Amino acid sequence: MCGGIEYQDQKIYFPQPGARLPVRLRDGHVTWITWGRRKDEATGKFPNGGWARLNSIKSGKWKPWHPRPVLIAAGQFMEKDHDNQSHWVPLDTRMAIQGLLAERDDEMRVYVVNIDTPPEYAWIHDRWPRLVRLKDQ
Repeated sequence: MCGGIEYQDQKIYFPQPGARLPVRLRDGHVTWITWGRRKDEATGKFPNGGWARLNSIKSGKWKPWHPRPVLIAAGQFMEKDHDNQSHWVPLDTRMAIQGLLAERDDEMRVYVVNIDTPPEYAWIHDRWPRLVRLKDQ
């Protein structure tokens, strides 16, 4: 599911209030965008959580938020297993995490796109961030 990412020696965890993820721009620079929505947030413009299943995106569930695909820059990401143990998975420098940029009323949030877990990691979690190869690498 991706409960945390590490980018340039900075670890970001979804439960942190106001957590922001590094979104890679077309020119290669990075901008920081708020990661999803926590249940305790006062405003309800966005869905709760920090993840978007790929099949729910394809089925149109995210249309009210004008979804756009983005790339989340990361050196590694963290998944917790069924015993709540953290596992950090390093990313090849040619890879990024697929994100969904959601917009409403001039506000943006980013969600980690999830897919089924590759068989070799199925023992950790049943959902996994979708990884994509960077075009300029």
